[in-house]
Amino acid sequence: MNRFDTALGWSPRPSLSLLLRVLFCALALFIFAAPFLLVLSGAFDDHGQSTRLTLWPNDLTLNNFSVAGERGIWSYLAHSLIIVGGGLLLQITVSVLAAYAIARRRFRGQAFVMLAILLTMMLPEEIIAIPLSLVIGDLPGLGVSLKGTSLGVILPVGIWGFSILVMSEFMKEVPDEILEAARLDGVGELRMLWQIVLPLSRSALGVITVFGFLMIWDQYLLPLIVADDQSDYTITVALSLLRENIYVGPGAVLAGALIALVPSLLIYLLLQRSLVRGITAGATKG
Repeated sequence: MNRFDTALGWSPRPSLSLLLRVLFCALALFIFAAPFLLVLSGAFDDHGQSTRLTLWPNDLTLNNFSVAGERGIWSYLAHSLIIVGGGLLLQITVSVLAAYAIARRRFRGQAFVMLAILLTMMLPEEIIAIPLSLVIGDLPGLGVSLKGTSLGVILPVGIWGFSILVMSEFMKEVPDEILEAARLDGVGELRMLWQIVLPLSRSALGVITVFGFLMIWDQYLLPLIVADDQSDYTITVALSLLRENIYVGPGAVLAGALIALVPSLLIYLLLQRSLVRGITAGATKG
């Protein structure tokens, strides 16, 4: 009997191997789903606890969201959306332009540029926290402070080596014949990038959009560095304020965590096809 076309090699015939696969998948699903179930049930439970796993709230209520709202969770959410929107737009723009130059043009020092991009991916946030704080507090040559502004968070995340690397590798796979034919027809570089290269790299755009969104959304240290006041915090930092507040119960903290989780789930669900195609194409190249 033929096997199903799956990575695990499923077989419709009952066997010990099939049972072990099912048990393994069930265990993996529980491990990954347990934190989400904890947050989901605790957020709607009037006596939600951060250490008790339940599939359904014992005392269903929306009071936890009201308490979190009174502590400003919605304003923190709006601030986070502004930052992730501006930062992601800037990051994608810079990544596309830089990747096109690296992938489709030849210039002196190209290897050094790629090495510098890779080095930026190897530096933890904690190492550059103090220098970054000094630069944000007094921009070199301008004498302008970005402390307490959304721009102070947007600019540092506007360039990410991972996005540039992914886009450049995909753009290298665009056939030279297509670009040469376009140049013979008088197509300029920007038009070629917009109308030819980007449509062929659509799956890569999905990859850098999802990972870029998560990278910016999960920022914790950077908003702390930039903030002058608690009102400047993003929702990820605001969750720590809720947790430290003795007048706020675990249920309100879990409600805030659920609110912070929703945008990430939405961006993944909207772009999951592009993400899977991009990762699959990257794994099968060569």
